[in-house]
Amino acid sequence: MRTSPPRPSRPSRPSRSVLAAVALGVSLTACSAQAASGPGPSKTGAPASAASPAKVTVVDPAAGRPVSVTASGGTLATVKVADAEGGVLTGRTGAGGTSWTSDRKAVPGTSYTVEVTSLTADGKEATTRSSFATPEPKEVNKLTLAPGKNTTVGVGHPLSIVFDLPVTRKADVERQLKVTTSNATEGSWGWVKDYSGRDRADWRPREYWKPGTKVTLEADLDGTDSGGGWFVRDYKTGFTVGAAQVVKVDLDRQKLTLERDGRAVRTIPVSGGTPGGDKRSWRGTAVLMAKEGTINMNSETVGLGDAYDKMVDHSMRLTWSGMYAHAAPWNAAYFGKANKSSGCIGMSDGNAASFYAQVNVGDPFEITGRDTKGTVAEGNGYGAWNLSWAQWKAKSALA
Repeated sequence: MRTSPPRPSRPSRPSRSVLAAVALGVSLTACSAQAASGPGPSKTGAPASAASPAKVTVVDPAAGRPVSVTASGGTLATVKVADAEGGVLTGRTGAGGTSWTSDRKAVPGTSYTVEVTSLTADGKEATTRSSFATPEPKEVNKLTLAPGKNTTVGVGHPLSIVFDLPVTRKADVERQLKVTTSNATEGSWGWVKDYSGRDRADWRPREYWKPGTKVTLEADLDGTDSGGGWFVRDYKTGFTVGAAQVVKVDLDRQKLTLERDGRAVRTIPVSGGTPGGDKRSWRGTAVLMAKEGTINMNSETVGLGDAYDKMVDHSMRLTWSGMYAHAAPWNAAYFGKANKSSGCIGMSDGNAASFYAQVNVGDPFEITGRDTKGTVAEGNGYGAWNLSWAQWKAKSALA
């Protein structure tokens, strides 16, 4: 049986990173200026000292580009760019001390102050200050991360990002996504279309994760244009990989085997999807997405008319399209003998309860069978494991 998918909640918003584009007469200029929605307001900063050797001017502040500062007739001693919340932009001074470039990009809809201390050739110091604001973005893109922060998951769970708005500049976004693992795991981003229809990027290891691996994502997206909207914050999350468990489902023999560390620890008689029509099960590798417990399953939500509408215990979601493993006592006569479900993998109440307690979100289910309705797609849950490593790497925007 199947039901419509819930979606995970979005993480809370931290304070915004600071970025800007300015020009200085000591000279401060925006690199490749490109505003989020048109030019923003600017002010000419008055010298802090009458002995100031240069006039400070703010011109064409732009979102999505780094700050560039240059000095003529002297060198740059310090450059400080800060937003209204007190966040400070870092940057690098070029050879000779006559240029400075920010590490990050300007953020749309943000007010900044700029303070520059310069030195003349004869060693005189002067400080100039100015302020400006970048235009508000027309659209703000947000995202949802999985797995959840500080969770422990099975060896098959990818790092997955679903975007609220379209991402047409995938390479620009992917460059801002940094994955770090505790054991130098080889992996790659791949772009897929989520079952919801939204753009999604998953980071999948070449092979199943090693137990105990710690994974961290730093998504430095603040000030990045996705093509469908601007990001106005950074994201960070991390998780740990748990036990090496794999669930093997043989639909031809109507049995499920739980393996831990490569050894079978239990086998359960099951009944899969009814052959010959829309009630068939999917095959391939599906990843346990959520342990949902007792839920209502309604056949109308998955296009099967009024075939069923009931509360189902020990429900374990395998796809967004509604394939589960769960307790199905009404099919007791078929466990281990025939496939007579509406697409799910059913088992007895007792087996479902103990199996539910043993498996973890992220455990891969490797499903085989002759009469199925196809292979689990990459965006229908976490189907990336159904692609070869070469096929998956080709889905990176930077491939």
